Amino acid sequence: MRIGVPTEVLDHEGRVGLTPAGVQELVGDGHGVVVQSGAGVHSGLTDDDYAAAGATLTDDPAEAWAADLVVKVKEPVEAEFPFLRDGQVLFTYLHLAADRPLTERLLEAGTTAIAYETVQDDSGRLPLLAPMSQIAGRMAGMVGANLLDATRGGTGVLMGGIAGVAPAEVVVLGAGVAGAGAATFALGMHASVTVFDNRIPALRRLDDSFGPAVRTLAATGQAIEEAVLRADLVVGTVLVPGAHAAQLVGRDLVGEMRPGAALVDISIDQGGCFEVSRPTTHSAPTFRVGEQTVYAVANMPAAFPRTSTFALTSLTLPHVRALAGEDGWRAALDADPHLAKGLNVDAGGVRHAGVAEAHGLELAG
Repeated sequence: MRIGVPTEVLDHEGRVGLTPAGVQELVGDGHGVVVQSGAGVHSGLTDDDYAAAGATLTDDPAEAWAADLVVKVKEPVEAEFPFLRDGQVLFTYLHLAADRPLTERLLEAGTTAIAYETVQDDSGRLPLLAPMSQIAGRMAGMVGANLLDATRGGTGVLMGGIAGVAPAEVVVLGAGVAGAGAATFALGMHASVTVFDNRIPALRRLDDSFGPAVRTLAATGQAIEEAVLRADLVVGTVLVPGAHAAQLVGRDLVGEMRPGAALVDISIDQGGCFEVSRPTTHSAPTFRVGEQTVYAVANMPAAFPRTSTFALTSLTLPHVRALAGEDGWRAALDADPHLAKGLNVDAGGVRHAGVAEAHGLELAG
């Protein structure tokens, strides 16, 4: 099989779909791998590294996209839509529930699109999303601490406070991988941390790890409202696999928050969990809503591309090898029910219930 690795084109997106080590494995399996020049440079991976691993280098993105299996990191943007076609298998993060134009283009093109973020294990966890969620969660604490700086319009509260002065109040919505990462980082900065979730086992895991250092509360509307109104920083990490994120903080509630309070919406890839959220970029990461600041960068882990690339590709490579197997991608999905849950679109039909529901489309059988 011919496998293509295009250079990512999103703002400040330096991650890459395969490392040279992954290329070497695939070439050893008998496949041809085409890598667009410069695809790995921001992850510290040179064209010479890829050539030494057996890849064919190209300056033309169309050549990388012409492969039977295209392996990326982020969803195609409008400039890449012309490369989508029938008979092509695309393996990447897609987040289609929050992207109607891309969903429609994939359907029109007849592309087979398999999303990292909806591959699930037996426990319902999302193994290919987990490392990026962990990075984004930890980043949320870093970003939030900076946004509280009064010179940036923040509350002027130091995350950890000092002796005799209270620390920042941090509220985390969601106790999954991203939420746990955000809570861990904020706690490490000695902030006062409250985590909400409607899954008691997830809250129990945090309680077992940190005890009373982290307050864990059931996610009722009243409890969330009370905590948000006291917060200096709110981190949204709500996720329903493949579906649009639930909006837990309305516009009116944001307007009632403390002047200078900050909101970091990790859920923005799936539409965001704050009503005021809209996707931002690393070049322009924040916007103001009244006296509050919102950070909603849709590719947060791209800020640390080397860490992110190696964390992601170590997990995706076995699936890439399976999809490229001699029996084809259908056989790979038949053999692996976890990978099969990653199928979002195929042959002009929506194959994932969350995507179909988000856009009011019929779910193909």
